[in-house]
Amino acid sequence: MKILSETLALEKLHRQKTEFAARIRTNYEHRAKDCSTCETKGACCVDAHFVNVHITRLEAVAIRHTLACLSPEKQSEVFERVEETISEYRLSESGDTFGQTYACPLFEKGIGCLVHERGKPLPCIAHACYENKSDLPPGELLAEQESRVEKLNELTYRTPATWTPLPIAIRITNDELRPT
Repeated sequence: MKILSETLALEKLHRQKTEFAARIRTNYEHRAKDCSTCETKGACCVDAHFVNVHITRLEAVAIRHTLACLSPEKQSEVFERVEETISEYRLSESGDTFGQTYACPLFEKGIGCLVHERGKPLPCIAHACYENKSDLPPGELLAEQESRVEKLNELTYRTPATWTPLPIAIRITNDELRPT
């Protein structure tokens, strides 16, 4: 098995997500409601009964690198929201994490997704407001992409990928990157 550097894996991940986003945009999004016409912009991102995005370590690193481009003050605000989200919704990395829901700490009113360009998670790329269930991208499409992300993780970190709730994954990655 050929091992990938984290830098190369992040570039491959970015290309994969860019291609996936283009595929979703071309084949499915035209059937969805335009986000710019939404009465409550970001409602899907902050709906604590709906959001349940899990990411891998590599995706968390991509998010962390994207957040590093923000001012130190904005980064502090985001990491504070991450901690508040974990606490408020009692998120953990064990147990039935797929049953845990939360409001996304990466959404900022008036701005939108803070990691939209280089760190947006796969489920968020696939999501849109579709009126008809038949218009949704097939679940197999997302599963295929997630499988590819798992392989990138395994080639990079030499361990099986773990899917963790987004706020928890960001906390873990942030703790790993903090100077000791």
